[in-house]
Amino acid sequence: MGIAIEGQPGDPVYAVAEGKVIFSGVGPRGYGNLIIIKHENELLSVYAHNRALVVREADQVTRGQKIAEIGDSDADRPKLRFEIRREGRPVDPSKYLPSRPGQ
Repeated sequence: MGIAIEGQPGDPVYAVAEGKVIFSGVGPRGYGNLIIIKHENELLSVYAHNRALVVREADQVTRGQKIAEIGDSDADRPKLRFEIRREGRPVDPSKYLPSRPGQ
């Protein structure tokens, strides 16, 4: 379970919550340049298809911090693939995205 967020190459990707970067690099096939952040309560956030990775493994990040730039690495168009996993199981990631103005 994950969602694709359309964007332009170079658009910023922000961390959804504070945590520690446990992976930053080329991910498994189909994910391209990938960042995985470990948060409290056995929660992981996954950000795939990035053009540029701004953080490295072991970095501590804060909510709203820029961690990458949208790209099309191992994708058919520029987009961000966003996933949330709790205890290794996928959960609905839309619940973890910040609200958009006017919603």
